[in-house]
Amino acid sequence: MSMKQKTIQKEVSLEGIGLHTGKKVKLTFKPATINIGYKFIRKDLEGEPEIEALACYVTDTQRGTSLEKNGVVINTSEHVLAAIVGLDIDNIIIELNSPEPPIMDGSSKSFVEALEEAGIEEQDCDREVYEVKEIISFKDEETGSEIMIMPSDKYEITTMVDFGTKILGTQNATIENISDFKEEIAAARTFSFLHEIEMLLDNNLIKGGDLNNAIVYVDKKISDATMKKLSKAFNKDSVKVKPNGVLDNLNLHWANEAARHKLLDVIGDLALIGTKIKGKVIATKPGHKINTNFAKKMMKLIKIEKRNKVPYYDLSLPPLMDIEKIMSILPHRPPFLLIDRIIELSDTHVVGMKNVTMNEPFFVGHFPGAPVMPGVLQVEAMAQCGGVLVLSTVPDPENYLTYFMKMNNVKFKQKVLPGDTLIFKAELMGPIRRGICHMQSYGYANNKLVVEAELMAQIVRNPEK
Repeated sequence: MSMKQKTIQKEVSLEGIGLHTGKKVKLTFKPATINIGYKFIRKDLEGEPEIEALACYVTDTQRGTSLEKNGVVINTSEHVLAAIVGLDIDNIIIELNSPEPPIMDGSSKSFVEALEEAGIEEQDCDREVYEVKEIISFKDEETGSEIMIMPSDKYEITTMVDFGTKILGTQNATIENISDFKEEIAAARTFSFLHEIEMLLDNNLIKGGDLNNAIVYVDKKISDATMKKLSKAFNKDSVKVKPNGVLDNLNLHWANEAARHKLLDVIGDLALIGTKIKGKVIATKPGHKINTNFAKKMMKLIKIEKRNKVPYYDLSLPPLMDIEKIMSILPHRPPFLLIDRIIELSDTHVVGMKNVTMNEPFFVGHFPGAPVMPGVLQVEAMAQCGGVLVLSTVPDPENYLTYFMKMNNVKFKQKVLPGDTLIFKAELMGPIRRGICHMQSYGYANNKLVVEAELMAQIVRNPEK
């Protein structure tokens, strides 16, 4: 898996019929800038509304994975998304003049061919990859379906499916490298059982299907009336059942094509996590409902981990600023100087450190027999770290003071105890204007987030100087 983000080189279009709408559809892939991800655009609606391909927008999984945002819908998104993931693309725009992409032959093959025609290029930005560190699972107790992901040095997927019928029975499929998608998975077509086709036809829900874009497995005896109904629906003089149980003359690409298509669906649905994954997925009896529920769980876990992610700093290296240098910038002095070192400093961020010892004067009273660093002093230490950042923007910092103006979203996550080493990181949330700065600040100890806050402060000239 490349470490750089990718998009396509030029736009490319293809046309077909929507499986459930029966309407002619034009789909256009367009290049996208870095960090855009996968985004659908409805060209047929006023304002050309956009829908990001994210699990939080999944609203229906009955006959494919449907997304909805502000009343705008994209149906059956999984085959398109699987092709994009299968070609290792990070950023792309998918324009549609209908709510549903064309079904093509019921697989991802045509989308892969179109994307390859457009060409794929690396972008000047590293991609974000979520590396699975422990087993994560999700189970539907009602159906027995389960998806789990475990640590691996690559993205690989195994599907194990049991269709509960003699015609198919149990099938497995595996992709060990996503680069094998084109050859091993992309051409696996969607499928249905005869009883499902009858239900869809009876309810007028399959208007764009024919025997070239859906494999129909015959799991029951076909009456003459059903044969006539199928012939009319598929615009054929007659239909018949092959010895392998497949309707009409459609030949299977693989004996386990159904399991491979389920794997294709897993890839497309898990694209909705919105982040590349490094891990091994094992899906037992997968379907769009459990796939997307698992994607929602992964999306939530990744969001939490991002928020709580502890950056690594080599504390054995010489600091950027020692305590003497810090005191030449900050007006604070012991016992109220709460920063020992500055590790990093740029125009927009600062990283500082404080060693918490039992000698801290506040431990005398907070609390006897159970020493805990007060939360207000953790915030003060973060603010002093941010003070180094803002005072470094003036030529004579020794002549200025910093004053708190506001604190928002202050959260204390863990206790800070004697012996802990606190690492603070403060980042500007916007340019400093009229001496006022707005910072997002975090404090870490023992590889955990212990405190966070949005801080606003003002730098003013010291009236004594």
